[in-house]
Amino acid sequence: MDLHIDSDTPLHGSDSTTERTNSLSYNDAAPRSILHPSSIIPAGTYILGTDDNEGFPADAEGPARPVKVESFRISPYAVTNSDFSTFVAATGYITEAEQFGWSYVFHLLIPDPQQVTIIGSPQHTPWWLGVENAYWRQPEGPESDLTDRMNHPVVHISWNDAAAYCDWAGVRLPTEIEWEAAARGGLERKRYPWGDVLRPNGEHRCNIWQGVFPTKNHASDGYIGTAPVDAYQPNGYGLYNVSGNVWEWCADWFTSSPDQRGSAAMPHGPKHGTARLMKGGSYLCHHSYCNRYRIAARSSNTPDSSSGNTGFRVVQDL
Repeated sequence: MDLHIDSDTPLHGSDSTTERTNSLSYNDAAPRSILHPSSIIPAGTYILGTDDNEGFPADAEGPARPVKVESFRISPYAVTNSDFSTFVAATGYITEAEQFGWSYVFHLLIPDPQQVTIIGSPQHTPWWLGVENAYWRQPEGPESDLTDRMNHPVVHISWNDAAAYCDWAGVRLPTEIEWEAAARGGLERKRYPWGDVLRPNGEHRCNIWQGVFPTKNHASDGYIGTAPVDAYQPNGYGLYNVSGNVWEWCADWFTSSPDQRGSAAMPHGPKHGTARLMKGGSYLCHHSYCNRYRIAARSSNTPDSSSGNTGFRVVQDL
């Protein structure tokens, strides 16, 4: 096990380490009535990336450039535990974390480490613990459940899991430029969905780490782990929690080369790769460790990786 460089989400495995056991045709498995996207993002030219001095050049955040985008719909919220429960009930889908038999849980979130089986942790990020039988329905392992969290984002979801949900629901994952265009909420060249100041007038606008990472989170924003998908104020397009809360999978393969991020019109990133793109940061992001709750920030993980801070939201073509 190891951690992808500069990410607060650890690698779970590789596509070759487990066989896919789900063979349902998800498009035919259920009516497509579940959480259809409702925020329309207008067509136009949007700025992809940033030249901000807080950015990470090694992640290919810059240079900032104009990109043309067609209009599309996007969900105001990340997919919730309730949404994913409906999908699983309709299809019998088994996530990759369940197939592996474990997933990564942040150490401070395990209620009682003596009551779970820990199979190990990444050498350079020991705060991530591989917990047996941790998956979306048991986010911290067998001693946990979804009580009072049905309106929280579903976690322990791999890119492959998210793609299966999309196939069933008649939606898809956003491309990076679609995600950024929507996340900016009509603003241009701003760090966050609301502007350049993290806490305007001292108000918390997102669910990230406060305190000393990774040992003390005083949770002044109200949450130690995930927050409800409709927490905090929405951006100008009505989207919630595009900064912090959970990392959100995008359709693109990840590249650290700015030249491979696609054309100036509806780019989709490289055609091939080993890791999929993630956007938005999570409740574990902190300026001292993972300053990636900025809109232009980006990270990645292998398509079969899962953890307690990774989820997704969906889009739909008009």
